[in-house]
Amino acid sequence: MLHTYKKYWATRLGTAPVLPMSRTEMDELGWDECDIILVSGDAYIDHPSFSTGIVGRYLHNEGFRVGVIAQPKSDADYLVLGKPKLFWGINSGNMDSMVNHYTSEKRRRHDDAYTPGGKAGARPDRAVTVYSKKCRALTPEIPIVIGGIEASLRRMAHYDYWKNCVMPSILVDSGADILSFGSGEFALETIAHGLSYHWELERFMGLPGIAMLCDRLPEKLVVREDMSGDRRGEYDVRRVPSFEDVRTSKRAFAEASRLQILETRVGGHGIVQRHGQKEVWIGPIPEPLTTKEMDAIYDMPFSRKPHPSYGDKKIPAYDMIKNSVTIMRGCFGGCAFCSIAAHEGRVIQSRSPESIEKEVLQICALSPKGRASISDIGGPSANMYRMGGKNTALCQSCTRPSCLVPRICKNLNTDHRPILDLYRRIRNLSEVKNVFIGSGVRYDLALKSPEYIKELARYHTSGYLKIAPEHINQRVLSLMLKPDAAIFDQFYDIFIKASQECGKKQYIIPYFISSHPGCGDREMIDVARWLMNHHLFVDQVQSFLPTSMSAATTMYYTGFTPYLPIEGQSPIWSAKKTEDRERQKAILRYHAPENKQFVRDLMRKYSRG
Repeated sequence: MLHTYKKYWATRLGTAPVLPMSRTEMDELGWDECDIILVSGDAYIDHPSFSTGIVGRYLHNEGFRVGVIAQPKSDADYLVLGKPKLFWGINSGNMDSMVNHYTSEKRRRHDDAYTPGGKAGARPDRAVTVYSKKCRALTPEIPIVIGGIEASLRRMAHYDYWKNCVMPSILVDSGADILSFGSGEFALETIAHGLSYHWELERFMGLPGIAMLCDRLPEKLVVREDMSGDRRGEYDVRRVPSFEDVRTSKRAFAEASRLQILETRVGGHGIVQRHGQKEVWIGPIPEPLTTKEMDAIYDMPFSRKPHPSYGDKKIPAYDMIKNSVTIMRGCFGGCAFCSIAAHEGRVIQSRSPESIEKEVLQICALSPKGRASISDIGGPSANMYRMGGKNTALCQSCTRPSCLVPRICKNLNTDHRPILDLYRRIRNLSEVKNVFIGSGVRYDLALKSPEYIKELARYHTSGYLKIAPEHINQRVLSLMLKPDAAIFDQFYDIFIKASQECGKKQYIIPYFISSHPGCGDREMIDVARWLMNHHLFVDQVQSFLPTSMSAATTMYYTGFTPYLPIEGQSPIWSAKKTEDRERQKAILRYHAPENKQFVRDLMRKYSRG
């Protein structure tokens, strides 16, 4: 539960219009030091769509003096605000730094959407580790807390695509004291207040949303519920194969991945994994935030702008997302290639319509004429708002990786009325020009509400709707944990018909992944045939990128699916050679002159075989 502790004393100094990035700003606020300094790989944007913005505002709202160091390079950059009183908070930004820097073919990117001017090179590779080591060298006595997507998905031993090997928990390489995983408000509130009360670091071990490295596991752990008391009890954890085992045995790696997926649920166990003579102790998944707690987070006084020090420099990610509204967190879809569930959890955490409307009106108020178009109302998915298990007790004991595949769970509430009511409420505001949906629509869910699809076509699509069937071949779809291709065809037909009925010429842009585990040339040809039959072309092809803690990455590295016991499985083939991966991309771009004859030849080959 959030807001468990009395606010820190510095709350009496008032609320900063924007978190400081210089000593001059600190002086203007009357701060002689910062309690917490956040170090980020992104430019600092005081907006609820950016990790440093939301974490910084939340900790400041708890009464702490929070400063920001964005994209530091020199020692002087790190120490521009002095030393933090309580801890360094380190993240790589909204993206994993390696994904930010490299394509799926390991080619260096030339731009960075989270940097002023959009130029690459403002952050190092493996930014969390680099920043942590520098903070440790400069201030060895100050605790280091790491978090965000890069740290969260490296909390246990993991396969690293860029080094093509298994690496230990990032706690080992970075030397950080504490890792906050998932949506970090609960863990960071506990850490900040705990350190302000001079807690020993050991007291944070095993708490939800916290991972730490320890010499040995205690028999019992004190679990603090508030500052006034505690309760004692046995702590139940699940052991997974050690770092040494998963580094040398692909079967052990797949088994560790399977156990981790089983425990990615509210009510699941904590996890322990031995690394040499030490243990990585990962606490259980935190309780989902209530609507009231979500509202309080997004109602904080964000300026919704980049820090003033950037002047007129354009930050592409900000320009893209500044008029979007996050209405929920979490995803119960469980796609194999996605790590959202491992990071944010499977339980949908939704804001109230009142809170969402308030943010929409703030966006409009910042527009020169007091009216604005909303670029997105969504989250990890566009249409999971206020959905969840009818009987939550069943959900806590369920170990299915997806609530939707191979079929939609009977215990799942799929009612689209709350999201439809929200859309209507927002688009009827006089200050709102248009409301578009930029988040991905889960089309198998949408089929439960033809009314939703019709309103999407009539009011919330501007010519093109991006949908991600990801593949067409049934075997590959089953490995992806995506629904049958026939379900996508049903959605496609309803959407196009609904568009025609309201007199709009609109198109669906389907997103497909090439080189996913289990996909070869034959399977890719199935996608090309589907595109041809629908007279569709794709110019940009998404080639599978193995990222930490996704089930598909386990398949890519080990040849086993972590959804099933490892024994008895047949190996899963993956395209790993450059020529194999490039060939699959070429098949998807069948219409390109240089690919036409090659694709025709493959089609004839597989038609015969």
